[in-house]
Amino acid sequence: MVRVGLTPERLTLAGAELADEAGFDQVTLSALARRFDVKVASLYSHLKNSHELKTRIALLALEELADLVAAAVAGRAGKDALIAFANAYRDYARAHPGRYDAARLRLDPQTAADSAGVRHAQMTRAILRGYDLAEPDQTHAVRMLGSVFHGYVSLEAAGGFSHTAVDSQQSWIWTLESLDAMLRHRAAP
Repeated sequence: MVRVGLTPERLTLAGAELADEAGFDQVTLSALARRFDVKVASLYSHLKNSHELKTRIALLALEELADLVAAAVAGRAGKDALIAFANAYRDYARAHPGRYDAARLRLDPQTAADSAGVRHAQMTRAILRGYDLAEPDQTHAVRMLGSVFHGYVSLEAAGGFSHTAVDSQQSWIWTLESLDAMLRHRAAP
């Protein structure tokens, strides 16, 4: 019998909330069942297993992040677009740490191709068009930006920047200005 009110979508959202509260690695069907005060077996009417739940949370996170970034960069170009993209990324990671971790879940090729992850790559390339980078430099830049943004927000979330008097926000601005200068320098002649 299907429990009234439980749907795959509702379970996914509750799993995403659990990820933000306790960490993505703590998301299990058992933890979700406790949250709804039901037996784990009742969740199998809606989800195959914990992997499906985690995949659904990853897809939700990718979609949410893509929507935020798209809204942030709309009508912007060059440095302004780069900063808006980076700030939206960082703000999402801060507001939704578990979902942010979920967005890093390795997806099978078809699921990845059908996900909002494709939009992330397209938006990054759209920003880089403002820097007039030719291939393979554009691909290198996509990878570099993803690495820098992810590295920064991950270190910041882990408390890696809390041991000095220099404010993390100042370093973030310095990093983005340095990225902009480097990308302008690398632009095609």
